[in-house]
Amino acid sequence: MDVVRSLVSAVDALCAADPSTLADGESLVALQRELERLQAVVTRATAAFDAGGSWAADGARSSAAWLTARCGLPVATARRRVRLGRDLRHMAKVEAAWLTGAIGEAQVAQLAEARTEVTAESFARDEEMLVDHAKQLPYRQFTRALAYWSQHADPDGVEDAAAAQHRARRLHLSCGFDGAWFLDGVLDPISGEIVSRALRAIEEELFAADWAEARARVGEGLCSTDLARSPAQRRADALVEMARRAMALPPGARLPEPLFTVLVGYETFAGRMCELASGRDVTPGSLVPWLDEAWAERVVFDGPDRVKNVSVRRRIFAGATRRAVEVRDRECFHPLCDATVEDCQVDHVQPWSVGGLTVDTNGRLACAFHNRLRHRPRPPPPP
Repeated sequence: MDVVRSLVSAVDALCAADPSTLADGESLVALQRELERLQAVVTRATAAFDAGGSWAADGARSSAAWLTARCGLPVATARRRVRLGRDLRHMAKVEAAWLTGAIGEAQVAQLAEARTEVTAESFARDEEMLVDHAKQLPYRQFTRALAYWSQHADPDGVEDAAAAQHRARRLHLSCGFDGAWFLDGVLDPISGEIVSRALRAIEEELFAADWAEARARVGEGLCSTDLARSPAQRRADALVEMARRAMALPPGARLPEPLFTVLVGYETFAGRMCELASGRDVTPGSLVPWLDEAWAERVVFDGPDRVKNVSVRRRIFAGATRRAVEVRDRECFHPLCDATVEDCQVDHVQPWSVGGLTVDTNGRLACAFHNRLRHRPRPPPPP
């Protein structure tokens, strides 16, 4: 208990400190790292408490029930912490990395979920590699890499999970007593991507119309609060517009055909890729029902960073050259941004004005914000 009292004293000092003294990036990183270390300690202690069985002496039905009552935790949180503590017994390298703060609870939970009865042997073999990915990759890229590892370690299991996800699709649209309609549903990744892209395209049209109307009404200096509709209202109107356009489709008209991108020769740690344009990993089997009506795009990589392409004397990235950059990068280049390709532009690394070529090696994805940021003067350093 002496060590706990020392911790309480240290936390008391932090709570009494002026927040502005901790508001620099270095302090925030250090605090987050120590918070993750403390979470690891609490999770290990929870697992030991669970195994010791002292909770039963108080009449609790389980250690999770004891934590719920005594610590004020939600039942789901208590059960998750107990389960994660049990999983740590089989993941020594994961536990060690968590205790040092090199990885966080989010990564540990993903790794624990990936370790199943089927994948346990492969996990023991690859645990160090997976921990290294958890340490080095941004969270979104780490989960993608872990998903590919799972596809190799248990191909049948991930296909079964994808099939179950597809079977669980549902949509409820019901009318309430006052005439308002209530919409709720779940879609599998591919179906959801199709709906999302169509809805978003119409929503962007409506946003452009709202912005033009607000500019004519307010003039220069308008902001989002001047728009006639909120984002949620625009999405609702976009859904209605999507239905109206579908009803206007002539009978027998040719429907749009999905496009799947197949990346060939690109070496990842797992050796294969299967993703939607948004970067969402999917299993190969989940693509099969769409292949009869889809187009396939083959992109051949020459090494990990270069896509073979043509058209070097063009000012704007377009056609195959633009597509090569999109499938290679898939996210904004900035390390603090995870905007996907749909929200990005393709621009020159070395500007065209100083001789930069329009080739994939001189192109990069950038969201609108970070693309504009390069042209702005850097703010002076704080005093």
